[in-house]
Amino acid sequence: MVHRTLSLLAVTAVLAFSGLAAQGAFGSALAVSGRDVFVGQPGNAYGPGVVYIFRANTQGAWRAAQKVTRADAVNGDGFGSAIAVDGNTMLVGAGTADSNAGIVYVLTKGANGAWRESGTLKADDRHAGDRFGTGIVVVDGRAYISTGIEGFGSMVFSRKGGAVFVFRNNNGTWTQEATLSSTDTSNAQTFGGAVAVSGSRVMVGNFRADSGNGAVYVFSRDGSGAYKMESKIVPPGPITGRNSGFGSSLVLRGDTALIGAINDRGAGAVWIFARDSAAGRWNPVTRTLPFDGSFGTRYGIALAELGNELWIGADGANGFAGGVYRVTRDSSGFPSALKLTAPTSVAAGNNQFGSKIAAAGSLVAVTVENEDFGEGGVVVYSRRSAGTWGVAAHLVGDVSRLTAITGANRECTNGKIQNFDCNQVDLLSFLPVSALGGKRGVQMNDVWGYSDPQTGHDYVLAGRFDGTAFVDVTDPSRPVYLGSLPKTAGSPGNFWRDIKTYKHYAFIVADGAREHGMQVFDLNRLRDVKGAPVTFTEDAHYSNIHSAHNIVSDTATGFMYIVGASGGGEMCGGGLHMVDVRDPLHPKFAGCFSDPATGRQGTGYSHDAQCVVYHGPSTKYQGREICFGFNETAIDIADVTDKTHPVAISHATYPNVAYAHQGWLTDDQRYVYEDDELDEIEGFVDGTRTLIWDVNDLDNPVLAGQYISKNRSTDHNLFVNGNTIYQSNYVSGLRVLDITDRVHPVQVGFFDTHPVGPDEPGFAGSWGNYPFFKSGIVAVTSMQEGLFILKKHPTPPVP
Repeated sequence: MVHRTLSLLAVTAVLAFSGLAAQGAFGSALAVSGRDVFVGQPGNAYGPGVVYIFRANTQGAWRAAQKVTRADAVNGDGFGSAIAVDGNTMLVGAGTADSNAGIVYVLTKGANGAWRESGTLKADDRHAGDRFGTGIVVVDGRAYISTGIEGFGSMVFSRKGGAVFVFRNNNGTWTQEATLSSTDTSNAQTFGGAVAVSGSRVMVGNFRADSGNGAVYVFSRDGSGAYKMESKIVPPGPITGRNSGFGSSLVLRGDTALIGAINDRGAGAVWIFARDSAAGRWNPVTRTLPFDGSFGTRYGIALAELGNELWIGADGANGFAGGVYRVTRDSSGFPSALKLTAPTSVAAGNNQFGSKIAAAGSLVAVTVENEDFGEGGVVVYSRRSAGTWGVAAHLVGDVSRLTAITGANRECTNGKIQNFDCNQVDLLSFLPVSALGGKRGVQMNDVWGYSDPQTGHDYVLAGRFDGTAFVDVTDPSRPVYLGSLPKTAGSPGNFWRDIKTYKHYAFIVADGAREHGMQVFDLNRLRDVKGAPVTFTEDAHYSNIHSAHNIVSDTATGFMYIVGASGGGEMCGGGLHMVDVRDPLHPKFAGCFSDPATGRQGTGYSHDAQCVVYHGPSTKYQGREICFGFNETAIDIADVTDKTHPVAISHATYPNVAYAHQGWLTDDQRYVYEDDELDEIEGFVDGTRTLIWDVNDLDNPVLAGQYISKNRSTDHNLFVNGNTIYQSNYVSGLRVLDITDRVHPVQVGFFDTHPVGPDEPGFAGSWGNYPFFKSGIVAVTSMQEGLFILKKHPTPPVP
């Protein structure tokens, strides 16, 4: 997170801390100098990091006067993760550069006003993973540079303990002067989460010190340039169990310090401390609280001081829509406060307005961190002649995108198709998110397919954050985007959308989407689309559930099984919410099933499932409708033939369960292949693990084996077609396994849909695939990238 404040007093500065989001992360770093607003955008996967310098023209319109990149810029280089400006010198962090060791770039402003790279800074004892340069502040010719964390919500810590490196500028030559670190051994990774400097004194925040209560460490510099720790400031009063996050933001001005504590009393606070020079102690004076604050407001996540005004960020306010409190301070305390929310130019949502603030003179810049699903935005305020403040600009950055690849089949030769690594899998076409109706920040999620029995046309039904895209792939090298069905009106955009079909209807749910419900869409409407792409409307709506993680179709019986329901309606404990869709335009609730022996909360929550009319080897259940659930802590088998009296048959766990996520039966229903989504991330396995279940006896499923790939990416969704498994394994894309020998899978091909970064555990790249078209094509969605139409290359016969 960024905590940066430049006071009107030249002696005061606060460190900018930033986190790289999955998207461009425009606004990860901010600085204000003179008439210019500097904005970092370090998270571009398909373009280099950028620092934008915005300035208002004579008509008052704000434009990017310059876009600065590294001299040796490469995609995803992290340039712009922190910014500090001091006159004609600018320091820019690239915390993810050089194997995440991090680098700081020195830029100098020329006579023509253009910024040019003039050097780099690296710490003497920098290590891979340090993220050196995630935070920077410059005061009086010294730079204070932190190793990094990636925010309070999804933390990626640097080294065993955080550090702040001090560099001194001597006539344009920067040399390392000192390294500041914590003497505490507990939770030292967040040391440096905020830094403030005034004169020869440095304050360093560690918001996770002392079991999360937080602390601020005070250092002083003597005449020789040596630093020593003067004192440690802890939260006032009893601190046991408070988890206040004290030290999450800082401003230091002489003997007065402002210290943010984002969880103080659950809503957050900003404390005022004064130094007793005789005793050498820092004593609490007072604090300011959010006047309408509630639990999770995160008041004090960012902090800026302008004269007698405090601008206090609270990115958790209003359900994470965010807010900024403008508080007036005088000798009596805080006589007035005003709360600002994001202007109407920012689309409504959980945007985290107020997560970072930079201010100087008559300008204040505020980050809208989660605008457009993480692309980010910045709102600029300017002081008017009457002393009031008004919105001057709403700034956004460019989006780096891939271009479409269509018109011809491209065979995988020499392990590459353009930028994509591959083996024995050919690319028929690719449509980026922008060609599928996706606006700024929108990504793809799940995917399904449909073949029209009357026309013979094949269609891909591809989920986006904000709706469902329909693509005609009858000619797979020339796909046609027909249009989209938007999300249910009033529901927010969301990361999870799932689609299944029955007859010629699609059924669509979304998770974390409030009252989205289940949309029903008649796929016959795709037969004769005029003026594509068009915006479709739903044909029916089912509102007995609000949000849901997945939907499962048993096409043999005409029932849909909604799983992972939440947010309202009949949630069935998150288990099977059964819906009769035999009359698709009039879906009817049919019952619930959940097995409380499974699920993390003991409610039988099912993350995903497959429901079939059973024809497998167990004679006891022949002809019964059986559901195989993947229930977080175990796999679960149930007989749901009688919807009013469903029966749990069995459940089974396995070694090193992290999150039983999803799976699929073999055609003969003898084996189930399962992916555990979190075992790679938790370090339980050395490679991508596929679990192999022998379900010959439904009453007693047996773990028959496991396949562990040499690749380390996280697995997400897999499907079985004949003797082949098609796996969507996030950053490593589509993996194809031969299971002729059921318990000894062999990888026979792959196509990496996310050609950036290493294949490590994490969440990016391929979400899902649909391998059931008769033509043999496989539709694959990749989150930031778009839709790939692939095909396994024929294996030449053995001579």
